[in-house]
Amino acid sequence: MLVVISLSLQGCVTPTGGLKPYVDSIDGYKFLYPNGWLPVSVTSGPDVVFHDIIEQTENVSVVINPVTGNKTLTELGSPGEVGYQLGKSAIAPPNSGRTAELVNAESRTVGDKLYYLLEYAVKVGDRERHNLASVAVSRGKLYTFNASTSEKRWGKMQTLLEKTVKSFKVD
Repeated sequence: MLVVISLSLQGCVTPTGGLKPYVDSIDGYKFLYPNGWLPVSVTSGPDVVFHDIIEQTENVSVVINPVTGNKTLTELGSPGEVGYQLGKSAIAPPNSGRTAELVNAESRTVGDKLYYLLEYAVKVGDRERHNLASVAVSRGKLYTFNASTSEKRWGKMQTLLEKTVKSFKVD
């Protein structure tokens, strides 16, 4: 007698496999973050931060800032212009010891919302990092979702972090 047992691994083949949802209904945003990452307690700066339990410098975060004059994302500038300003003001601000080079900047529309997708090569002292960001304007606020990893782990993490950044949505 022959018995056949079939197992199905549905979770491994979904487009969001390896990712968990995070929803902030008060501030009006949501995203997916990698399984096994933990929230970090922050008192100032980002609204929320998650980091890898082993590679603790590998992280995702959301920063929310007011937009003066209720401007749209397009009114703030092109993807390259906004990316350049974000690099100078948030990713590598003056006296931070960091430098950021904008590697790529593009726009995409999801539903009725415009997002800028930005990619940076960042240097912190002698260490190199890779940052991806998604930027959107909603409710008179600028939302910046940032994902960061070391350059040595970029090859391994690129696809997962790209999915994470593209999952970021604002209401």
